[in-house]
Amino acid sequence: MTGEPRPGDAFGEVLRAALAQHRGQEQARSIGGLRPRPVVEIVERDDGFIRGGPAAWYLAGPEEWWPSERKALERIEGRVLDIGAGAGRVALALQERGVDVTALDPSGGAVEVALELGVRSVVQETVEGHLPSGERYDSFVLFGNNLGLLGPREHAHRFLADLAALARPGARVFAQGTDPHHSNDPLNLAYHERNRERGRLPGLYRQRVRFRDLATGYLDYLLCSAAELEELVAGTGWALVDVDEQDAPLLVATLVREG
Repeated sequence: MTGEPRPGDAFGEVLRAALAQHRGQEQARSIGGLRPRPVVEIVERDDGFIRGGPAAWYLAGPEEWWPSERKALERIEGRVLDIGAGAGRVALALQERGVDVTALDPSGGAVEVALELGVRSVVQETVEGHLPSGERYDSFVLFGNNLGLLGPREHAHRFLADLAALARPGARVFAQGTDPHHSNDPLNLAYHERNRERGRLPGLYRQRVRFRDLATGYLDYLLCSAAELEELVAGTGWALVDVDEQDAPLLVATLVREG
């Protein structure tokens, strides 16, 4: 035993466990009590800071979403790519509205759960890995804080270029994220300051997902304000045309493909 978690698809295992619990299947019992406990996803930042959240949220229908997400859902149309789809909650909601949607996620566990829940078109891949498919889309969805997938500046530009290569003329991106500048947590503020000193965006978190004895690799995940996002997309061929901040610090941004 090394004291370190095993590398693996921790996120996928979170979703598998959440689905099993949702279906009333018995979970493995841990130390402390006989009653089943909610499945929790743990996110660990590279400074040791950890936070947890109920994994059942990944299975939630639109009635449990943030109001800004529900509003954006009504505007998503055409052929859609749901990026970082997880268990497929967005893809399922769009399917019910008759929208042609493909769920995209690199996690094998996420793909398995999305298919089990009834998502018809699921691809296990990253955006970059999906480029050779030759598919084209009218809308891209990055809900569940997946605006964070833009990552650092240099990666954000490549990511948006990849979306442009997958986009039809006039395509739109609907991305939900978090403005980190609403935080007054001393640990977060110190992390933001260290990022500034290193030339990184303040809310660029390097983090991984933990579940039981598993951990994903670390990923640079971006939390940013509307102003930071506007600066980030400048010159990429995408224009920031709307930011809904009614659920602040959460935000839903809309980008439109220029030209």
